[in-house]
Amino acid sequence: MADRIVVVRHGETEWSLALRHTSATDLPLIEPGRVRAAELAHELEGREFALVLTSPLRRARETCELAGFGAAAEVDNDLHEWEYGDYEGLTTAEIRARTPDWYLWRDGCPGGERPADVGARVDRVLTRLRALDGDALLFAHGHVLRVLAARWIELDVDGGAHLTLGAGATGTLGYERTTPVLERWNAGA
Repeated sequence: MADRIVVVRHGETEWSLALRHTSATDLPLIEPGRVRAAELAHELEGREFALVLTSPLRRARETCELAGFGAAAEVDNDLHEWEYGDYEGLTTAEIRARTPDWYLWRDGCPGGERPADVGARVDRVLTRLRALDGDALLFAHGHVLRVLAARWIELDVDGGAHLTLGAGATGTLGYERTTPVLERWNAGA
């Protein structure tokens, strides 16, 4: 079983800065995002990881590379961001102007994923990590990592709503004795 799982949300992009929902749109990091990713190299220096996983999307892979783990990383498609479908590129305010009672964690996105879909992907990642001997390092996206953390601490997918994770922020999932816990969350945001 993984001892600790360090999660890293990708650095800032134009759309994360503008609070636009970004899944399939494969944006690069902007300069502050690249700077933050390079800072991660110092924060993670000297740590050993039995497994390094990254989302297939450019912003996560670029963060991974700038943090110094590109050569060790394996792409895991299950770490792809929540598919926003028809809401891709829109802000929450723009979505709620169309659908006032929309709530991602309950409703998902038309043309995209429902909460259970993201939960199933994350559960596959966690099954893999629970079989690991040693620490793991994951580079991915805000919503999918929030779901992963919620599922780690045995909450339903919508528990991720309570775990904000800023661009370039990190978290550590671990144990208190045998109970899965959030050891650290939203650090560096």
